[in-house]
Amino acid sequence: MVMSSTVRISIVTYNSGQHLKRCLESLEKQTFSNFEVHIFDNASNDNTVSIITGFRPFLKSVHFSKTNLGFCAAHNRILGSTSSDYVLVLNPDVILDARFLEILVAEMDRNPDAGTATGKLYRWHGATSDTDALPALSKQLELDSTGIYFTRSQRHFDRGSGEIDAGRYNRNEYVFGASGAAALCRSSMLDDIRDGMEYFDESFFAYREDADLAWRAQWMGWRCLYIPEARGFHERKVLPSRRSSLPDAINMHSFKNRFLLRIKNMDAGTYMRNFIPITSRDIAAIVYVLLVERSSLAGIALLLRAIPKARAARQALKKRRRLTPREIRPWFTGQKSKSLQA
Repeated sequence: MVMSSTVRISIVTYNSGQHLKRCLESLEKQTFSNFEVHIFDNASNDNTVSIITGFRPFLKSVHFSKTNLGFCAAHNRILGSTSSDYVLVLNPDVILDARFLEILVAEMDRNPDAGTATGKLYRWHGATSDTDALPALSKQLELDSTGIYFTRSQRHFDRGSGEIDAGRYNRNEYVFGASGAAALCRSSMLDDIRDGMEYFDESFFAYREDADLAWRAQWMGWRCLYIPEARGFHERKVLPSRRSSLPDAINMHSFKNRFLLRIKNMDAGTYMRNFIPITSRDIAAIVYVLLVERSSLAGIALLLRAIPKARAARQALKKRRRLTPREIRPWFTGQKSKSLQA
């Protein structure tokens, strides 16, 4: 299918050989064809490089870094030179239904106030990861994400995560934000919310950066569309239930970024209205790190170094933001979606 809109697909790899081939094969099957694929490899030492080499004619550009710059900086390198209408930020451990891009681009074209769009992502579980089986198996599968939502304690989760798809999330609606696993972003929105040349805040390195991007977009009045017909599979490694088995670096950045996210984006009124659940959760996290996960204490020094930049970004955003705290505050009460008429 041909559309006039253009899409740049941004993929950051790091030891992604287990999944990358299936991801790229699913892109080759897309019914929407007006896209180009860019890959930035963060110094992989598995078979990722050989897989990329095998797909080289299909790829618009490839960059092999000598060091791991992190998810945020690597995507910024790809996004910094885009002239496309949209950018699909895509994890290499995601496979997409053949109509994924066609559906999301069409919906974004019809909704100019939407800055981001997300589809219905299922968990990638071995044999059920065949892209041709997506439509037939959709009501038998475990959900991974149908958009991001926040609780009063300022924890953010993926809607439907771990649930069996029983049709609960089958309506087109607005959500707070899109999971960074597969988020279609309007390029003009990215330019509107960027801080200097950073679309993703590189102080995050990785993890929770999608919630930061979504929060900044909300302040600037950009909506996030959830379109359930656009489907894919994602093998999610980082879940609260798996924290004890995750690498130390992942947990450290996650701990650091939970505070950095609020320093950058939260207004005082919302904080005071949710002071007790936020503070209770903060105390629990700090005690856990002190007693159980001491490797994450290194994140405190990184946080302290990031605070001046975060405060400057906060002040710059405050001067430009288009919505008031009252207008976006309902998202931080556990609200998971809004109707398209809202």
